[in-house]
Amino acid sequence: MAFGVREFELTLMHRMRDVNAEQVEETLDRIGATRAELREAHAHWTRLAHAPRAPKGAGALRMALGPPAHRGRRPAGSLTCDVLRWTLPTWPGLAYEALVGPGGELWNQWFVRPSGPAATGFAGLAPWACVVEDVVASFPGAVQIDGPAPQHWTVDFRHGGAGHRARFVYGLLQRLDPAP
Repeated sequence: MAFGVREFELTLMHRMRDVNAEQVEETLDRIGATRAELREAHAHWTRLAHAPRAPKGAGALRMALGPPAHRGRRPAGSLTCDVLRWTLPTWPGLAYEALVGPGGELWNQWFVRPSGPAATGFAGLAPWACVVEDVVASFPGAVQIDGPAPQHWTVDFRHGGAGHRARFVYGLLQRLDPAP
């Protein structure tokens, strides 16, 4: 079985299902994919990650997604990293970004808005429409916190006199909860 863009999207959705199962189910129906296909894509990606001869890090992303649509460089403290971005059909207007360190190691991978953060009001915080940078830029004082699992992030912020927690998987908003 080849591993391409569709399988990669399903692999991302497998992790997103932890936080937003309803959105994933709706999308599976829309794109004509089954739960079995979702599970197989995740299992295949996991096997590739542990296979000694399979590409790792950014090489694995290139194998699945092809050459990046955007390639650049960005300072990260005293180092400079490569920035690679791919567009994915399920999330138009966003890009899947990988930050690659000087030794080729994959530092981070998540969704971003290629044009930079979009200011949004509270009502505009819709699942799969916002990225971490959008929330941080839109709500002064927002605080990013590591999430409870790999590729999970949370952003705590205040709006309307109440605390809120935005939950993200791969940098893509999955749901809003009251802040603890």
